[in-house]
Amino acid sequence: MATQRSREIRLVRRPTGRPVLDDFALVEGDVPALGEGEVLVRNDVMSVDPYMRGRMNDVKSYVPPFVLNEAMTGGAVGTVVESRDPRIAAGAVVSHMLGFRDFAVARGAEVEVVDTTVAPASAYLGILGVTGLTAWVGLFEIGALKEGETVFISGAAGAVGSVAGQLAKLRGAHAIGSAGTAAKVSYLVDTLHFDAAFDYHGDVREALRAAAPGGIELYFDNVGGEQLEAAIGALKPFGRIAACGMISQYNEQSPGPRNMPLVVGKRLRMQGFIVFDHMRSRKAFLEEVLSPYAAGTLVYPETFVDGLERAPEALLSLFDSGDSHIGKLLVRLSAE
Repeated sequence: MATQRSREIRLVRRPTGRPVLDDFALVEGDVPALGEGEVLVRNDVMSVDPYMRGRMNDVKSYVPPFVLNEAMTGGAVGTVVESRDPRIAAGAVVSHMLGFRDFAVARGAEVEVVDTTVAPASAYLGILGVTGLTAWVGLFEIGALKEGETVFISGAAGAVGSVAGQLAKLRGAHAIGSAGTAAKVSYLVDTLHFDAAFDYHGDVREALRAAAPGGIELYFDNVGGEQLEAAIGALKPFGRIAACGMISQYNEQSPGPRNMPLVVGKRLRMQGFIVFDHMRSRKAFLEEVLSPYAAGTLVYPETFVDGLERAPEALLSLFDSGDSHIGKLLVRLSAE
């Protein structure tokens, strides 16, 4: 068998502030031969996610930083083209964490076979994967959201936020979302059936007050910054904050909320969380989500960018507030 060639995306320098395309390189090389217990996967779709910005810095965190001049990593789904693991057949569709390359060599234990009769492969990077689980955990395990309560979700047109709002509605809660454009605001209300939504480029505090004049019980934070400050002001006594991400702070740090003393006076609870600490909840999450997903009750928007070479461009677009994407942003790979 001829040696398989593969392209990969590498981080070639650590950015200061907002990353640029020159921080990345597309490199081609030979795929190593399979060892016992390994599989060769042709990657079909890969995920780009905000947390990857933190991995570009050489600092200790809950996931290790990207290694300079080596292939980046991230969630992907693909087709097994060769297997030396008896448990995994050639032709199986699998999910794994070796994205940012056309072909991946992985140990059988590093991949999970997914059922494409239930959902398209891309769904296992989104609503049926850690994205959906993140929304579920943040709302119900960290945020303890109850029927009749009001939750404000920042970045609500994004991958996690768009799921969180719908899950809140399924549990009988009221969902308010923020987004960066008028089109996204309309999408939240008209398609995802949020109770209210607003453009965060205006006066966030006033917009949130108008959307929830009686206040909120839970803030699901994907953004931080000004929206976190507005949420602290809108939270009722004993309210909760589920801190999922703070994308507004990833490229440049700004002062924290000016109204932090309200956390004491209102007796608020704020807890950050990392979804990988909650993988034990995946079964319960899927039991709740699979049925409405199959019935079409849960809408899951996906935006695709085509070509591995455009993966850095797609990743950087996560930090834009325009209409370039709604929901989960994915890269379809063109393997050679």
